[in-house]
Amino acid sequence: MCIPQLHLLMVVILMLPDAAGPQPFSPTQALPTFSALEPVTPEVATAAPPDSSEGPTPGTPSMPENVTTDPFPALPICVCDLTPGTCDLNCCCDKDCDLLHPRTVFSFCLPGSVRSSSWVCVDNSLIFRSNSPFPSRVFTDSSGITHFCVLVNDSKLNYFQKLQTVNATNFEALAAEFGGQSFTSTSKAQPPLAFYRAGDPILTYYPSWSVVSSLRQPAAVGAGGFCAEGHAAGFLERKSTTCTRFFRDLASSCTSEPALDAATYHNFRVLKVPRGMTDLQNTQLQVPVTLTSQTSPPLLAGNTCQNIVSQVIYEIETNGTFGIQKVSVSFRQTNLTVRPGVSLQQGFVVHFRAFEQRVAAFSTPRSGNPGYLIGKPLLVLTDDFGHSMTLLQSDGNGLCSGKRHGIQFGVNTISGCKLRPTEVNCSHLQREIYQALHGRPRPEHVAIFGNADPAQKAGWTRILSRNCSVSAVNCSSCCFIPVSLEIQVLWAHIGLQSNPQAHVAGARFLYQCKSVQEHQRGIEVSLTTLVNFVDITQKPETPRGQPRTDWKLPFDFFYPFKVAFSRGASVQDSASPVLILCIFLLGVLNSQTK
Repeated sequence: MCIPQLHLLMVVILMLPDAAGPQPFSPTQALPTFSALEPVTPEVATAAPPDSSEGPTPGTPSMPENVTTDPFPALPICVCDLTPGTCDLNCCCDKDCDLLHPRTVFSFCLPGSVRSSSWVCVDNSLIFRSNSPFPSRVFTDSSGITHFCVLVNDSKLNYFQKLQTVNATNFEALAAEFGGQSFTSTSKAQPPLAFYRAGDPILTYYPSWSVVSSLRQPAAVGAGGFCAEGHAAGFLERKSTTCTRFFRDLASSCTSEPALDAATYHNFRVLKVPRGMTDLQNTQLQVPVTLTSQTSPPLLAGNTCQNIVSQVIYEIETNGTFGIQKVSVSFRQTNLTVRPGVSLQQGFVVHFRAFEQRVAAFSTPRSGNPGYLIGKPLLVLTDDFGHSMTLLQSDGNGLCSGKRHGIQFGVNTISGCKLRPTEVNCSHLQREIYQALHGRPRPEHVAIFGNADPAQKAGWTRILSRNCSVSAVNCSSCCFIPVSLEIQVLWAHIGLQSNPQAHVAGARFLYQCKSVQEHQRGIEVSLTTLVNFVDITQKPETPRGQPRTDWKLPFDFFYPFKVAFSRGASVQDSASPVLILCIFLLGVLNSQTK
């Protein structure tokens, strides 16, 4: 029986491959025939690393001496070879680099510069001998664990799919199948809204050009405050904007610049509701712009450009979801001297009110109800005319402008400009500078609350002021003129601490003056205006602690004791009330100590 088994064992041994024996595997016996087998660490053991152009870190860094490695793998193109005749950095397929092992010089290889490879790895302890036809090698990861990896040389990443033939027949189908979002929307346009919402642009229609646009309200942009025409007026947004226009050649722009012509701001119609865009021929959905002030077209007369627009004021009446019912516009026009680099400040105001609402005699909006709100205009009164207090504003050249900044309640402000007086007489010169400092008309009273009514004089307080003297004491030809005005406003909170209301307690004009020579022409005076708000609120006393218990005994509490200690009471009879008194006092002491 032993002889047949011995023969069978010999047959099995003869069937094994040559040199097959239980010998340990050595890294130098691997078959790396591909240049992608360069140092990289596999991610996890017994798992296939992601396809990449880099291999795991080898256990033995040196390459086998008897293996010839192609430094430039067989790639159809070298996508990173962008500089002819020069070695491109990290481009492992660039033949100009002339490197046998590019990764020994480069920190990494750019994508597409080496053939992509796919490694399949298992723990090295599971492999006794490899008969795989694919290149294999033993690598060590960063944790010191060795892996046996096989390089699959048939990676799908190395091949492009066959391109399809594109012609006029299948072009649209391929674009629809593989294409994504584009800049041009192919979806159907949304129908216009049935009515305006707060903040929506107000739509306009130019019948002569059949063009739909929006109501423009130019606003200042940049440090220079240049006019930006693209700013649109928002529905129900009451705004006031100011911007500056500069002209290199005002003589040629005087009659050709549309922004200077009043007709530019009313030669269109306003759509009542946005759905008016669907039927532009229906005039029932359009509102003409009514002109409420006399205007003239710009005219160049000698060295002056006349009748140019300096302010535009729109009054728009609305009726809820029924939209805009009436639009009116008024203008202020001015003249401008033609000179190089001249500038013009323009103001644009848009007001909204309910349709057919009765306009009150005091049309100035409230600055609070009742108390002032921070940032709202400071209301003042001159005779019976209510308006808001203003301060100096300069043009682009630094000279004092005819327009003025509005003073906002609670906001400290400083402004200045240069004034070239036209008067030379001392009293007339003072009057001209005073008007420039505090504005025209001169404020006489300031509103105590933000909802003050000019008809109720009790709601206003007089502004304290003292002017400069007419002339200097020791100089007959000198004149004291104001050069600075500080507007001091004392205010405080009153009412409930949970809902305090700000009110003005008092205000005064404080001038600073200097001496100049009288009858001196061509002088230039630097003027400054400061606004200072001072909070004089007096905080109430802090609440006291919790009230203490005040013990009060009945009126006849000691009556039994009086009877007990009377002359007719015996010693035995008086012992009982004394005992009761002691027990009561002990009870009171115990209650106090707890």
